[in-house]
Amino acid sequence: MKEHALGMQLITNNNIFFEFVPFDSNNFDADGNVKPDAEALLIDEVEYGKDYAILLNTNAGSWRYLIGDTIRFLNVEKCEVVITGRTKHFLSLVGEHLSVENMNCAIEKANNHFNISIPEYTVTGFPYKNYFAHKWYIATDDNVDPNELLKFIDDTLKAINDDYATERTSALSDIFIEILPEEKFLKFMELRGKLGSQNKFPRVMKGNMLENWDKFLATGKI
Repeated sequence: MKEHALGMQLITNNNIFFEFVPFDSNNFDADGNVKPDAEALLIDEVEYGKDYAILLNTNAGSWRYLIGDTIRFLNVEKCEVVITGRTKHFLSLVGEHLSVENMNCAIEKANNHFNISIPEYTVTGFPYKNYFAHKWYIATDDNVDPNELLKFIDDTLKAINDDYATERTSALSDIFIEILPEEKFLKFMELRGKLGSQNKFPRVMKGNMLENWDKFLATGKI
């Protein structure tokens, strides 16, 4: 997968002290919560191409504040980074380490390949037949074969994420898809009081949010 052409440069000399927590199963639980004994690295300990969650310390009173974004270093020497997702918005039931960046890439490629518009989507993971599975909920008002779309997304993720490709041959046994009109996604956000450009539809459904989503799809209410 190609990196973004341009990143953002961290300001390291203006009263902000950064720490970087490797974004992996050693440091975060399945819900994206940082573990009590998580490893925190300094700026001279980070590595190119790896994902980290940021801890901020400032002279304004913030103390080890986890901002919730995950970043990747494009240039360690220049402290140039790109945002890759959110700590809460990822799937790693069995070590597949599927990030929002991966998902967005697959959806963007699907848009172009099938010449369709997918304005919204969300993904959930769950136990399935002694293994695990993912289910994609795709918003599109265009005509597309669900099986072909799902295969394309799956193949794209295998190509850009080695961990995902490995788990698709073992513990992540199945993936499913449900195509819905865009109106469904908008109505769900409206019922939550989150309709508007300032609010983003959650890319990963977990916990109470997933319960509300399932109830909404079944009854139209939350």
